[in-house]
Amino acid sequence: MRGMTVIVKTVSSWVKVLIFLYGVYIVVFGHLTPGGGFAGGVVLASSYVLLMLAFGREFVEQDLPLALDSKLDCIGAFAFAMIAILGLVFAGSFFANFLYQKYLPGEPLRLISAGTIPLSNIAIGLKVGASLFLVFFSLSICRRGKGVTFDSPAGQEQE
Repeated sequence: MRGMTVIVKTVSSWVKVLIFLYGVYIVVFGHLTPGGGFAGGVVLASSYVLLMLAFGREFVEQDLPLALDSKLDCIGAFAFAMIAILGLVFAGSFFANFLYQKYLPGEPLRLISAGTIPLSNIAIGLKVGASLFLVFFSLSICRRGKGVTFDSPAGQEQE
């Protein structure tokens, strides 16, 4: 049996959706409430870390393949860089709020009232969530007792 007990698996499958939605809320409303892209990205990654701890690495690999996670990581970095470049092009300085009150007029303390900040939060949340999950996944591959370890000579697999 891979993973933990049935109770842990059942509770984890219920809670993971709530954790993921809370992470999305922190990312999207990070400019109005405490949080933002980094904090929301950590919460997003923790939902998949919970699944990995409860069900095992193979289950999470089927749900979120490494190729897709790596692409999401690159998309987050590219989106953040493009927001900075667009700020340079439209406003003359990096990370300028070129959307604020010019292209998206909004009321203060509303979702679109912050210009490029929500877009930056989404890009950072995607980057941090994907990167943190990749780090945890890489560490799970090198765990002691299975797979390639640092104690084995020349990267041989242990039994």
